[in-house]
Amino acid sequence: MLEDKDRIFTNLYGLHDPGLEAARKRGAWNSTAEIMALGGDWIIEQIKASGLRGRGGAGFPTGLKWSFMPKEVKRPHYLVVNADESEPGTCKDRDILRHDPHLLIEGCLIASFAMRAHTCFIYVRGEYVDERLALQKAINEAYAAGLIGKNACGSGWDFDLIVHHGAGAYICGEETALLESLEGKKGQPRLKPPFPANAGVYGCPTTVNNVESIAVAPTILRRGAQWFASFGRPGNTGTKVFCISGHVNRPCNVEEEMSIPLKTLIEKHAGGVIGGWDNLKAVIPGGSSVPCLPKDICDDVLMDFDALKEHKSGLGTAAVIVMDKSTDMVRAITRLAYFYKHESCGQCTPCREGTGWMWRVLTRMCEGKAEMDEIDLLLNVSHEIEGHTICALGDAAAWPVQGLIRHFRHEIEDNITRYRAGKGVHAVAAE
Repeated sequence: MLEDKDRIFTNLYGLHDPGLEAARKRGAWNSTAEIMALGGDWIIEQIKASGLRGRGGAGFPTGLKWSFMPKEVKRPHYLVVNADESEPGTCKDRDILRHDPHLLIEGCLIASFAMRAHTCFIYVRGEYVDERLALQKAINEAYAAGLIGKNACGSGWDFDLIVHHGAGAYICGEETALLESLEGKKGQPRLKPPFPANAGVYGCPTTVNNVESIAVAPTILRRGAQWFASFGRPGNTGTKVFCISGHVNRPCNVEEEMSIPLKTLIEKHAGGVIGGWDNLKAVIPGGSSVPCLPKDICDDVLMDFDALKEHKSGLGTAAVIVMDKSTDMVRAITRLAYFYKHESCGQCTPCREGTGWMWRVLTRMCEGKAEMDEIDLLLNVSHEIEGHTICALGDAAAWPVQGLIRHFRHEIEDNITRYRAGKGVHAVAAE
């Protein structure tokens, strides 16, 4: 387990002042100019050596992503921070924005400098009004102290940081839809290529990173890449903020080391499953878009990218949604299907039509008013949606359905059998 001395987010729970002076006492803005003096290439190599992978869901190596930015500056470069935290079950970035904003602001400066960007945008979820105000207050403090703006931190680098408030659309969490929205257009994903590193916001080279990915960078550079890489397993290194919700005694956000066993994470930090571990039914380990896992897998699985991938799920945003034996799994996944149907931007036919179709079929399955062969039909349609859309929202809608059929097919079959026998199934309204 992670010791307090190794935690990056030392004010995650807001127990201390989020302001600049308090943040400095906790270590923020320490030696920032000295780090920048070592050069952008050195910064990128250190981030690569740390093994940091994107904390927004995809898990792409952060240092490698930064290195994709052109070496020559022919057009302005931009960094865009994705604070559109709309994945159900995920609530880590909001605590960083509220309680540790200066770590993020410092990270924006250092990352932008490494990628030769003089301007950074932070795109904040529409519902995060208090978080945006807290972030803007911290940015104003940083400007007033000369930490950002002209000659940021006395480094000779000019840097501007702009907060953009979204309108509350889940699709804008996808990086290219976010860029469209940032430009004032409808939030719909772009076809790739070109990738943002070549043509991003305003057609200029752009890197899009998650809040947590950027906020951890200064501490990695201060304490050393090897320190960060010492946590977790190879390829899954560092610390991670986990969001634990659902049927646990103490729902919480907690920073822990990667590759911690799921059972340890839940029992040590969330007070265990309500009714005890044996009352566990399933866990969605990485936010609502990844497939659920039944208890027998949860007993031993590690919380990292590779271990969860081996079990046909994913770490995603590390939002752990715990469901005990009182959960109707068919109803739970039907509710998620309704969310994805509602949030589809409507651009791709498989997603636009398929998400609504899956929700309607699942609603009938909740009530038992389906045929047995529709289970395989539903599974086949989910595979036709997966991988056949411009962005990953099609996959996000399909994977929960696939997880349900993979591990809890018997619950769908039981509903159908009971309905046919005239015993009835409790009503469900996925609204």
